[in-house]
Amino acid sequence: MADLDAYLSLFTAQHRDKPRYMAVAQTLLQGPVALQNALLDLPRQFDLDVAIGAQLDVVGEWVGASRGVDTPIEGVYFAFDTDDVGFDEGVWKGPFDPDAGVSRLDDDTFRQLIRAKIGANHWDGTVESATPVFNAIFDGETYAFIQDNQDMSMDIALAGKRPSALFKALLTRGYLPIKPAGVRVNYYILPTYDGPLFGFDMDNQYVAGFDEGAWGLLFGN
Repeated sequence: MADLDAYLSLFTAQHRDKPRYMAVAQTLLQGPVALQNALLDLPRQFDLDVAIGAQLDVVGEWVGASRGVDTPIEGVYFAFDTDDVGFDEGVWKGPFDPDAGVSRLDDDTFRQLIRAKIGANHWDGTVESATPVFNAIFDGETYAFIQDNQDMSMDIALAGKRPSALFKALLTRGYLPIKPAGVRVNYYILPTYDGPLFGFDMDNQYVAGFDEGAWGLLFGN
């Protein structure tokens, strides 16, 4: 980043000890230095990992994703004594949010949707390669695996860290464009708590036995 002091230090000793001269120089240089720093910061502002607000909207436009949803997503606002929408899971209802549900995604959720769209744009459309696309959406703490039912249908399961209530709604309601053409998703299977799903004869980040594995919740599509 450009440093105002670095430019002021370039003045010769003949002028550097003149307070008013240097004050005028500082005033004249502040604008160009600020502009230079703003221009240098532009790539970072549109970096998917850190972009927010209007900059993230532009990134979404580049890849074909929109922050708005066609139908308000119900049942995701934060609430006490309600499963899946407590602290760190539910969405805080803003002063201008509709009572019907979320109609505009927050930055973190929109960022995940953009990652899904980017993955879909580069995806070859096969079930086998869909798993890495799903895994790229998350932060490395959530793991996806897919069951190909060999009848033009598949099941998608998540293990590890559970997604937020809003992202879970996007996933289970078909907002993520990661599905081979002509193939239907029978079920989405999500753990009841953070960790692997319960199952026999396996012990890894996807499936584990008693005392480790979580019961799976089924969501039909």
